[in-house]
Amino acid sequence: MFTLNCKGRLLVIDSPIVMGIINTTPDSFYSGSRKSKVDEALQTAAQMLNDGAAILDIGGQSTRPGSEQISAAEELKRVIPIIEAIHKEFPESFISIDTYHATVAEHAVEAGASIVNDISGGMMDENMLATVANLKVPFVCMHIKGTPQNMQLQAVYENVTKEVLDFFIHQTEKCRLAGIHDVIIDPGFGFGKTIAHNFTLLKELNVFKMLQKPLLLGISRKSLIYKILGITAEEALNGTTVLNTIGLLKGANILRVHDVKEAMETIKLVSSYQQ
Repeated sequence: MFTLNCKGRLLVIDSPIVMGIINTTPDSFYSGSRKSKVDEALQTAAQMLNDGAAILDIGGQSTRPGSEQISAAEELKRVIPIIEAIHKEFPESFISIDTYHATVAEHAVEAGASIVNDISGGMMDENMLATVANLKVPFVCMHIKGTPQNMQLQAVYENVTKEVLDFFIHQTEKCRLAGIHDVIIDPGFGFGKTIAHNFTLLKELNVFKMLQKPLLLGISRKSLIYKILGITAEEALNGTTVLNTIGLLKGANILRVHDVKEAMETIKLVSSYQQ
């Protein structure tokens, strides 16, 4: 069991939970997740919470391979009104901000977010770890090799699981020394990894349990599914469910998904199977 202190409120993970994705970007790889208007985002948030989401993950910058990098100022314009609206409408909800900019993390937490989700694990902004420590919120530390702009050119490993594990051992210690008390780890499926690397990580996911941190699985509708099946991201829900099932059996604690209802059903069935 894990207990996360989210600005004084406890998020207890005694069984797997779901993080619902709400993107305020016009260019996210899956069109169904794009909610740039406040009323659209509120409607999606309501549905996700009703379906059982424990966390709503708000992002203002696409991090798909080759995506265009935007400024922190532009990112703030996209995410702050939506975070404020969701926090006002659903004050009991746990909101995470998906950003690698420390200034965006700071303003988002002031607006109502209570978790920081950084695709770079604190590597792309030297102020991120100190900022999160000062904010006293949990930190999602994800592994990436390179940046979203060049990461698929960096996808070279001798042993992908060992190298990702070594990164977490080093980076979670940096988090501890910075003063961050609650760290969630995310192996970063699709971020500087080939399809073969992704499946190796999924197969060996239980290795990361040795870190004794909540383990987040983010494979929803990604290319490791739709490229193998010869379909589009829009058609990749069934494949997502299959890989989420494997991830749960391998010890995932948090499923980060576009489709909350189906993820909750997956958790319930796997839980029944494991009893």
